[in-house]
Amino acid sequence: MLETYAEITWCPGCGNFGILNAVKRAISELIEEGEKKENFVIASGIGCHAKIVDYIDVNSFYGLHGRVPPALTGIKLANKNLKVIGFAGDGDAYAEGIEHLIHSAKRNTDIMMIIHNNGVFALTTGQFTPTSPKGFKGKSTPFGNVEEPINPLKVLLASGASFVARGYAARVEHLKKLIKAAVKHKGFAVIDVLQPCIAFNNTYQILNQKVYELEKFDTKNLEEAMKKVEEKERIPIGIFYQVEREVFEDYF
Repeated sequence: MLETYAEITWCPGCGNFGILNAVKRAISELIEEGEKKENFVIASGIGCHAKIVDYIDVNSFYGLHGRVPPALTGIKLANKNLKVIGFAGDGDAYAEGIEHLIHSAKRNTDIMMIIHNNGVFALTTGQFTPTSPKGFKGKSTPFGNVEEPINPLKVLLASGASFVARGYAARVEHLKKLIKAAVKHKGFAVIDVLQPCIAFNNTYQILNQKVYELEKFDTKNLEEAMKKVEEKERIPIGIFYQVEREVFEDYF
């Protein structure tokens, strides 16, 4: 279901395939559960992630680099019945686009964002991004990145996001469940997806060893969520925070 005629041009083994499969499964199940296919709208920015809108047969929109949230906000304001899903890479979202994410979280705009986080500008062949680890060697940092990476989920929690989660592209079924929960959530929802780039930052081996799924976690406790997203020795995936509050679109 939701297949298109477009040829998929990602590198074989790319983590984007896991995200694509999870999204298609999530949307397909939501349609089977009663949502209308025509009410889904997806949008993307610029980067390897952006091709995903060509591979899912629903309404779609290509945005500018880092500007997916305002595009989705406009779409949602025009028709509050729509289920709007945005896609962005870590460079797209956490570099050029971080201000839009922060303000969408502050407003609690009723949109959701899926961030393809591979810690590298992959489309332009290997420059470091805000989430690249210290010491990362790429085309713009041949001697190693000297900066510490940001923790985007901590930034978004501090900015007021009402649904904050992390997924892993290699755990498609778990990611599908996160996506369905985010779509159903009323308010600003973000899922940071750990997405290995086999060409420039192949993290499959380390993530397979470190990633674990959250169980029995209090998702209404902001302080505990802040602590949990900081874990590094083992990397938790799941919903860290989810609360209900007024959304931006209700004022219009």
